[in-house]
Amino acid sequence: MAGRLSVIGVMGPAETATVLDLSRAYQLGVAIAEQGWVLLTGGRQAGVMAAASQGAKAAGGLTLGILPGGDGAEAAEGVDIAIVTDLGQARNNINVLTADVTIACGMGLGTASEIALALKAGKQVILLADAPEAACFFQGLAGDRLKVVATVEAALDWVKAILHELQTGPRPRH
Repeated sequence: MAGRLSVIGVMGPAETATVLDLSRAYQLGVAIAEQGWVLLTGGRQAGVMAAASQGAKAAGGLTLGILPGGDGAEAAEGVDIAIVTDLGQARNNINVLTADVTIACGMGLGTASEIALALKAGKQVILLADAPEAACFFQGLAGDRLKVVATVEAALDWVKAILHELQTGPRPRH
């Protein structure tokens, strides 16, 4: 990872995002930009994707959107680089494999698939959602690779710790 920018994925619901999800996504976008990281989302002008991109752009950050369709016109206004895939939901795998760390902000079926794909790929995921049943389910499958947090600040603390581990290697266990 040395020499390249860290990519932080923010995944979450589109049409079913709550007001809290949107607020958290915007705050995450701002914070990711302030850290100098690249924000990656599903790229569309909807829900968590649009809110996170808008937050990152407001803070002067660089945003990357991995679009499900075959037309870049569906990209959110805050997306700097739109990757047009024409893959539909299969693009979820590109999202989580490209991100160094994935934060799930809110919960929906697409978000659940992204969490599962990231965990299956051996990645760590941060869950920032009021979804105790989802947290229980994914922790039962992934153990400590799923970090459950209640605030944007706690999510950022985990991102920093995970990035540090990726850059320096895991700490020895005694």
